[in-house]
Amino acid sequence: MSARLLLVDDEPGLREAVKDYLQESGFAVQVASNAREGWELMQQNTPDLVISDIMMPVVDGYQFLKQLREDPRFKALPVVLLTAKGMTSDRIQGYQARCDAYLPKPFDPDELVAIVENLLERRGVTAQDNGEGSDTTVADLANQIAQIKAILTQRNAIPQNPSPIKIDLTPREQSVLDLVAAGLMNKEIARRLETSVRNVEKYVSRLFSKTGTNSRTELVRFALEHGLAK
Repeated sequence: MSARLLLVDDEPGLREAVKDYLQESGFAVQVASNAREGWELMQQNTPDLVISDIMMPVVDGYQFLKQLREDPRFKALPVVLLTAKGMTSDRIQGYQARCDAYLPKPFDPDELVAIVENLLERRGVTAQDNGEGSDTTVADLANQIAQIKAILTQRNAIPQNPSPIKIDLTPREQSVLDLVAAGLMNKEIARRLETSVRNVEKYVSRLFSKTGTNSRTELVRFALEHGLAK
């Protein structure tokens, strides 16, 4: 399963736009229109990270963060504060309230994604929907590697036929596909491309979707059969 985020913001337009962008980036996102609603959602399902606006009626972001930090369950939970306040004194107040990151509006959504990925990596939370998450055992990984190596050994015997459908891959998706087809796992690919494991997981998931495959082994065979990988 993907990392779970809770987004708390009283502006419907911004809330939905940020939610959509985060979901497109591979996260599972719950939304709340205010701090009280966010608190209730957290009692039902603890997220991996919270993104909260500061300027909210009744209970603002600072009070919400204080409430989280006083609860042993959420004391170490990563929290990102979003706010229209951009003054240094406001940022200092945010960090004094023990937020993990402070992002003034308007912000670049890619920057928010980068901040979230960085905080999740520090906490050891990654997506698990591509067969290489934290629940995957050493034996599972060894089996995947063995299957891919077996395919690569016989790659010259695999007929390369024109793909019956056109598959548009971005340059980064192509790079990831080439490295997956070379038998590299996500951590190795991340080091090679100088990116995060989370980003690699996102690209592998997209490759599964675009090729209609469900595992790395299927993906490699599909890529070789249709000449999609080097």
